[in-house]
Amino acid sequence: MYIIKNLKTIPLFSGLSDEHLEKITSIASTLKFDRGEMIFHEGDKGDGFYMVEKGKIKVFKLSFEGKEQILHIYGPGNTFGEVPVFEGKNFPASSMALEKSVILFLPRNKFVDLITATPGLGMILLADLSKRLRDFTVQIENLSLKEVPARLAAYILTLSKEQKNEKQVVLPISKAQLSNLIGTTPETVSRILKKMMDSSYIEVQTKTILIKNLEGLLDLSESGSLS
Repeated sequence: MYIIKNLKTIPLFSGLSDEHLEKITSIASTLKFDRGEMIFHEGDKGDGFYMVEKGKIKVFKLSFEGKEQILHIYGPGNTFGEVPVFEGKNFPASSMALEKSVILFLPRNKFVDLITATPGLGMILLADLSKRLRDFTVQIENLSLKEVPARLAAYILTLSKEQKNEKQVVLPISKAQLSNLIGTTPETVSRILKKMMDSSYIEVQTKTILIKNLEGLLDLSESGSLS
């Protein structure tokens, strides 16, 4: 019953009946990872996908030179690793625990059998994957077309939406990880945050960012211009 209660907090499964959740629970296993421990490596066989129950993980790619690019940071309620599971291919990126984490794992073969027997679950999963595709499109647009101030403003607004708070957000990652996520350096992040404070868009209190001008942040996320 404990796992079912947790599954209900995960958007992918929140609309399912207890009967369907019991079937998912029957094929799920619980994995524990320490901070810095790898969950999977790029190129590993996609033999199942994962859900964060507790903790925080990152999905990232490494260049040939060893430079890391963070693709996503996921906390409780997020799923990851779905796409290669349904393609029957390898993971296109790596994943690591950023802190002590508890992860639910669903094996590919059993989950595909479950979807075959439960068509409604397949439709819910399709909607979730469609949302991921939109998120990737926005991320690519931000990294390739927008200036760094716009990327940072867009990330703060994303946190505001995720945390359901238009007044303030709490940064879930370090400044170094944030700079990696939006494709810049920690020094540049610090400089832009100061400019955003000088322009009265935000106020930074350690890991908490107070949003003082939501409309201004929205404009900044589009224009990227800080006067």
